[in-house]
Amino acid sequence: MTAINYQSLIREVPDFPKPGILFYDITTLLKNPAALRSLADELTGRYQGQRVAKVVGIESRGFIFAGIVAARLGAGFVPVRKPGKLPADCYEVKYSLEYGANSLAVHRDAIGIGERVLIVDDLLATGGTAEATINLVRQLGGEIVGLDFLVELKSLNGREKLTGYEVHSTIIYP
Repeated sequence: MTAINYQSLIREVPDFPKPGILFYDITTLLKNPAALRSLADELTGRYQGQRVAKVVGIESRGFIFAGIVAARLGAGFVPVRKPGKLPADCYEVKYSLEYGANSLAVHRDAIGIGERVLIVDDLLATGGTAEATINLVRQLGGEIVGLDFLVELKSLNGREKLTGYEVHSTIIYP
């Protein structure tokens, strides 16, 4: 079986969403059935036997991978969303961005005390979103098995905010 070069399937879009930003567009990888299947196999294989009860996906592209992994592991899927997007009682956490602040929310009944949780997202950049998600999971009493990202932008040092947790990234850009 030939290994798939996932990075070669990601489109680089300069000056999006604003000048000076190089955006890594994963939709070109997602539309490739062999690459998507291979990536799903890889992600799932990494967590087989770890008794993951819930897979948390971070809005919005994290939902794609988290849903696949949850289904394959026989775990539940938990969406972490922007405030006002979930219909029931939620916990909310505010976090800092490079230029401002943002918030994330999760249903209060999404994760039980002691449940083993895997956090999945498409991108690890500065680490603020992942750190906020860790705080939400811990607020609910979940035990974090690890964090998994499709892409990591190493130069932004996001991994430093995730010290003490098992972190995996499939593609790492310098």
